[in-house]
Amino acid sequence: MADQKNNNPKKPSLNIELDADVAQGIYSNLAIINHSQSEFVVDFVSIMPGVPKSKVKSRIVLTPQHAKRFLKALNENVSRFEKQNGTIQDNNQPQIPISFGPTGEA
Repeated sequence: MADQKNNNPKKPSLNIELDADVAQGIYSNLAIINHSQSEFVVDFVSIMPGVPKSKVKSRIVLTPQHAKRFLKALNENVSRFEKQNGTIQDNNQPQIPISFGPTGEA
């Protein structure tokens, strides 16, 4: 009989690999979110004080359904974090005017 790691036949297991380069992560302190009718685009940026220019470090494109699931999962994780560590303070930093790439024309 084959080794079965998944005891629930209705929910197949998913084996996810994490490469060493990806496991290092990318620091981001700004996320820019745009959407169209068919997708959400999240650009992660690292901005440094006194440096007027930054580059997008990573871009994630999501379907609207996955964006909603991601929002729910992020809310649940923030709630768990705050239960363990206390309320996360939002320092209401001033708005930064963003010039984002070239402007396109149709």
